Amino acid sequence: MLFRETRLQDAWLVELEPAGDDRGFFARTFCELEFAAHGLETRFVQHSRSLSAMRGTLRGMHFQNPPHSEAKLVTCIKGAIWDVIIDLRSNSPSFRQWQGFEMTADNRHQLYIPQGFAHGFQTLSDDAEVGYLISAFYAPDAADGLRYDDPAFSIEWPLPPTVISEKDRNWPNFTG
Repeated sequence: MLFRETRLQDAWLVELEPAGDDRGFFARTFCELEFAAHGLETRFVQHSRSLSAMRGTLRGMHFQNPPHSEAKLVTCIKGAIWDVIIDLRSNSPSFRQWQGFEMTADNRHQLYIPQGFAHGFQTLSDDAEVGYLISAFYAPDAADGLRYDDPAFSIEWPLPPTVISEKDRNWPNFTG
């Protein structure tokens, strides 16, 4: 795996290094030793998937409040997404900054999102499927979010949102 630093402190783009032959390829998607060597979370207690049927679907911006904060390793299994993270850690040099990444089933990139970040994505294709490794159990009382169109961040989404949940439409603007 190749670990590429992002503009945001402690967030990493992880690229697979496939070993291929005439049958196809094999690639590691996680290695406890390599993640630990980069100072990243190595314990993932929940593995989840989401499927978004329509291109333009927007999910986010989600996070869990302490003490239930979570690190995530996200990958696009099918289709394509524009994945966005926001650093919400007030003591971070990249506080209040966001960055987006095109993630596709073809490029097989993974995004490591540390605790203290909001996360969301927009589908660039129909039937986009996303996989998540998550370091903390889901705690409904700690679940939180920010508006996808919050002027504090001015996220540049590639498409007008076609589908967005009522919950995601009604998250508050950032006040920190």
